[in-house]
Amino acid sequence: MSDFPVFPGLAVFEKVKVALASGSPRRRELLTRLLPDANFVIISADLDETQLPGEDPQTYVRRLALSKAEVGGQKWLVADPDLKARLIIAADTSVVLNDVIYGKPGEPDQAVTMLEELAGKTHQVITGFAARLITSQGDLLKEAVATCTTEVEIRALTRAEIDWYVATGEPLDKAGAYAIQGFGGNLVNALRGDYYNVVGLPLVPLISLLKDFTL
Repeated sequence: MSDFPVFPGLAVFEKVKVALASGSPRRRELLTRLLPDANFVIISADLDETQLPGEDPQTYVRRLALSKAEVGGQKWLVADPDLKARLIIAADTSVVLNDVIYGKPGEPDQAVTMLEELAGKTHQVITGFAARLITSQGDLLKEAVATCTTEVEIRALTRAEIDWYVATGEPLDKAGAYAIQGFGGNLVNALRGDYYNVVGLPLVPLISLLKDFTL
């Protein structure tokens, strides 16, 4: 539990109700570095995450982040009709190699294949993150979306190393079949850019975006 004050310069947090439209425990933990967890709620924003024909990864993550913020906000209004303005934060992170998006593997064999394809190469982790400020009736006051890209170099891996990592169970609910903050950190040779972006929520870019929100 976080008990420190709100991050300086984010006055909007003091004036509205805040929600994170994500079920990711990693995003929740990262948001507590800006706002005590008692000061925001978690709402689900389940939606179809199918990539549209011809949609590039940057456009894809921006679209999903905005959609999650909108859908999450609508569900929140129904579940909590309190007469107060509210801010919804959402994000979507994709692992990208050669413009191909690597999602979450559904089974161990898929995780092995993904890791074999990423091994020895540099890929991009792209997060779209959005904030949506609405009235208590759901009218839009302000919204913004941005992206953050980090380059991650996975070192050359032996099949034994891949099998060991998959056996931990960690890859099965992670984009690209690895978690840099967990056992997957053993696979990473180098990183260029925002570390927290790879975890799922780029904090410094998010701070910059939220400083433009006022009420």
